[in-house]
Amino acid sequence: MTADAADAAAPVRTDRRAELIAAARHLLETEGAEAITIRRLGAAVGIRGPSVYKHVPDKATIEDALTAAGLAEQADALRDVPLTFSAIARAYRAWALSHPHMHRLINDRPLNRAKLPAGLEARAAAPLVAAYTGDRDMARAAWATIKGLVDLELADRFPPDVDIDAVYAAADRAYTTAEAAPSSRAPRQSGRSRDQTE
Repeated sequence: MTADAADAAAPVRTDRRAELIAAARHLLETEGAEAITIRRLGAAVGIRGPSVYKHVPDKATIEDALTAAGLAEQADALRDVPLTFSAIARAYRAWALSHPHMHRLINDRPLNRAKLPAGLEARAAAPLVAAYTGDRDMARAAWATIKGLVDLELADRFPPDVDIDAVYAAADRAYTTAEAAPSSRAPRQSGRSRDQTE
């Protein structure tokens, strides 16, 4: 009996989806997101590619599940870390350098928020938001800096003589100074300004 025939004859296994996600995680960690194909997922769990669709509707479903797992792991990596730019950057950098392909998966494509468990994105972002006492714009700017530095390090884009730890320390000083400085945001005006009406 062929693999397709065997899979067709058997009832749909409730754990097959979990097996496919685990196989996808292995491919992601060892080869990157490009390695996650329906054919390779099927081969990894002992079925032919087309039979994968009995268990998941499309590859995006697998990627969304991996993204949720990655964000949960990011949240765990930052849990109980001191609420400073330096500590959060250090913890995230260590996690991302250990899981570079997961770092890219959760950051380098649109986030399908409708498929995330409730509250997960907020939990992953909570340490930086708390570090800047609820100022989400500052938290997002800090996150963009951390993510960008990790990207450059993973791409080996820093010159060979650069002390990357010193770069992170400089970013920490910049954000510490920015946090201490009074806000320079202009108050919002209601309606149109005089210049706009003349």
